[in-house]
Amino acid sequence: MSLGIEQLARANVRALTPYQSARRLGGSGDVWLNANEYPIAIPYELTQQTLNRYPECQPEQVIERYASYAGLQPDQVLTCRGADEGIELLMRAFCEPGEDAVLFCPPTYGMYSVSAETIGLEYRTVQARENWQINLEEIGAQLGGVKLIYLCSPNNPTGNLISAGDIRTLLEMARGKALVIADEAYIEFCPQASVASWLGEYPHLVVLRTLSKAFALAGLRCGFVLANAPVITLLMKVIAPYPLSTPVADVAAQALSEQGLAEMRRHVKTIKENRALLIDALRQSRWVETVYESETNYLLVRFRASSFVFKSLWNQGIILRDQNKQPGLADCLRISIGTRAECDHVINALAALPAIDNLRE
Repeated sequence: MSLGIEQLARANVRALTPYQSARRLGGSGDVWLNANEYPIAIPYELTQQTLNRYPECQPEQVIERYASYAGLQPDQVLTCRGADEGIELLMRAFCEPGEDAVLFCPPTYGMYSVSAETIGLEYRTVQARENWQINLEEIGAQLGGVKLIYLCSPNNPTGNLISAGDIRTLLEMARGKALVIADEAYIEFCPQASVASWLGEYPHLVVLRTLSKAFALAGLRCGFVLANAPVITLLMKVIAPYPLSTPVADVAAQALSEQGLAEMRRHVKTIKENRALLIDALRQSRWVETVYESETNYLLVRFRASSFVFKSLWNQGIILRDQNKQPGLADCLRISIGTRAECDHVINALAALPAIDNLRE
């Protein structure tokens, strides 16, 4: 008896619920505030015309410029297809399916679990405390057999920083046992909080970065793993032969030039200004219970009747990100910081909704 195509697939893949990216969730709007992207396209010109040749595995100019930007040496930098590939490369290089586990602290970024499930790794979760700081005592109780610990700081979707003191304590707890991976996808919005400068103290520290957020290059799919040279050497054994195409490396190098870095910092300033205005306006809305403090380009907001708010704005072409299924985030929506006009559009749409008392659940 022949097997159907689905039956030929690995059991864990058949059972897998894929990561629901913003584009996968769909929507037909004109105010896209669900993917934490920069709201305006930045123009670049392609300068490399050698598309007949394979690219460098690790484009020298990109590596050197990112190392300079991060305050590291080139042998401490690996570039890959977004920080998402970095998450998976670490699992492939350091974890044996059926033996090793990874650990993370929800509510947090969903790709940690999806990558682990895809590879066939056990993953353990230690829910964050009510203030979304990590529970060190519980993590310590779960460390047996754990090879990788993922910390998102600033955390997605909550927007908060993990305490630097807690990260140092965790690094000491994990020394000689596991790698601690600090996912700093949003660190450009709070650069003073980066732990990249700690690499000299902790051989088992790894930092993930991306050009998707503050650099306004989500469509480029370019990320970085920052680590000590022995870790980078191991990751080079499992990375694809040509992770960055020539056009991607070309644009990434431009973004990391002196002019590109200055442009990025202007983006950050604009987003922070719009974030402050949006926070103030949301806190005056009758639909809003709590606007949480954020160190990122998005806000986590707890709404009254969040499902109604989400659907009403969706139907008006304002696409937000529903976080109700995340642990501890009932009635929460995540709102990316858009242009000033897009922020105003959100506030005006909320103000135009019918009175809460008129809703029938």
